[in-house]
Amino acid sequence: MPIALHEDVFYEYFKPVRQCNSQNDIWGGHGLETFGKDLEIVRRHNPAFVWTVIDGETGSDQWIITGIHHINRICYLISEVPHDWLDVEFRLRFFRSLTESGLKRQTSRLKNYVTAHRANA
Repeated sequence: MPIALHEDVFYEYFKPVRQCNSQNDIWGGHGLETFGKDLEIVRRHNPAFVWTVIDGETGSDQWIITGIHHINRICYLISEVPHDWLDVEFRLRFFRSLTESGLKRQTSRLKNYVTAHRANA
């Protein structure tokens, strides 16, 4: 079962890259569309740096997950830090950010998870 964290942790730890060559200005400038020129950009990147934003099962929630997916996809993101195929996902909480202490706590949890993952690899 994947570790689920808040989207703020994704931005803090994995550092998504702004996409100045994107067809459209989506996802705050970080997103790449799922077709055309944007999809070509995604396919040229190492998949260990690519994330997919998907709709959740209820339709009211969205998630950032590792890799390139096609089902329920909204857009793709490329990060500065590779995900190394961690079993991790980030829930999007529209208009609700973590507190500073909450961000530190969840980021620390992710760092511990990454350390354990690398030790077992």
